[in-house]
Amino acid sequence: MIETLTLDATVEPAVLAARIADESAADIVETLNEEAPEVAAAILLSLPVERAVEVLDQPEFYWAADVIEMLPRDRVAAYLSAMSADRVTDLFKEIEEPGRSDLRARLDAETRGAVDTLIAYPEESVGSIMTTEFVAVPASWTVRQVLDHIRDVERTRETVYSIFVLDPRTRALTKAVPLRRLLSGDPDDAILSVAPTRRPVVLTADASRDEAARLISKYDLLAIPVVDEANHVIGIVTVDDVIDAMVERQTEQVQRFGGMEALDEPYMDIGFWQMIRKRAGWLCVLFLSEMLTASAMQGFEGELEKAIVLTLFIPLIMSSGGNSGSQATSLLIRALALHQVRLGEWWRVALREIPAGITLGAILGLLGIVRIIVWQKTGLYDYGEHWPLVAATVGTALIGIVLFGSLAGSMLPFILQRLGFDPATASAPFVATLVDVSGLVIYFTVAMVILRGTLL
Repeated sequence: MIETLTLDATVEPAVLAARIADESAADIVETLNEEAPEVAAAILLSLPVERAVEVLDQPEFYWAADVIEMLPRDRVAAYLSAMSADRVTDLFKEIEEPGRSDLRARLDAETRGAVDTLIAYPEESVGSIMTTEFVAVPASWTVRQVLDHIRDVERTRETVYSIFVLDPRTRALTKAVPLRRLLSGDPDDAILSVAPTRRPVVLTADASRDEAARLISKYDLLAIPVVDEANHVIGIVTVDDVIDAMVERQTEQVQRFGGMEALDEPYMDIGFWQMIRKRAGWLCVLFLSEMLTASAMQGFEGELEKAIVLTLFIPLIMSSGGNSGSQATSLLIRALALHQVRLGEWWRVALREIPAGITLGAILGLLGIVRIIVWQKTGLYDYGEHWPLVAATVGTALIGIVLFGSLAGSMLPFILQRLGFDPATASAPFVATLVDVSGLVIYFTVAMVILRGTLL
């Protein structure tokens, strides 16, 4: 870890670069992220080319796109041509025109072709995070030939931990050999002699990033080949790329789950008005939705006037329904993301949530009844002569409200995914708003039934 550095603007960038040049690329990135883009650009320019490339290759470097646009074009072209194609593609997505076209024209033909291919894939697809730099060898080679080849190309490949064996005639993928098995093989044996007998795990370019994460986790892989219809390897997805993509996606989901748009930049770097725009929209939607709560209460104005005691439990009723709905939503969003539950299994989820909602509601209802009894008997509050009926109303209503909250919270992710939206949009505030309105209706309906002829 780099020690805290005071990068004084009066110190020459070359001096600052010399102080951090021997640190790891990740630590250099951490230091540069704390500086303004123009300072970071000056320091990067003073680093050796190889170190600068390593730094720019780090997805955690927030200022990378800004820094690139500040550097001399000939130097940038050298950096980009030495970087991994998938990282260059990510940077190109952040660079505006005409800068993007200018930089593209300066790339070498191989890098330019790889970037053109990768940038065409949809944002959430495997193709958008794969790299075209991998080790592939003919099945006719020996272990010695493969090892010699790895020594020659290692610096230009994203990973050499997996070697992909191709049919010499069709170039189709036949086997995937881990580096460990290759090192343990006899140099004069054929590469196929050390290959696992199982078929290689593969992905198509249009598969989702979630599917890549699931397969890497299931089979403990460091890289998965991406193939076309003819089973030709067109790229690979590495575990570090998947982790970066999953961290980014989960960050977006957590932010959406809080009832706002996902931020495009780190919290401390995003502009004030951009932050307001990201947060105000959903707040306004939720505020307008909460107006339905006021409308629901106005609809039961007569009952409230007759039984003021019912208003004491409105916060308890509303929060219980919202909390149960948020729990169910959180569970189902994660289960859908991990493919533990499929879209067509909504009815199985409903059958689980109904008894769960009733049981949870009964537990909370019992706590509510006990609370009323204790307060009434100890003289902490007098709920009136009909307090047993008030207790029964609260207990019964909680069962219905928690049941509804659990069902609504568990079904919303299915509905949104079915409509093509991100299930994370079924955020806790949204569920809470829905259940608040419905909870009041359930509460006062139960009260009208139980308290009819007494308080109502």
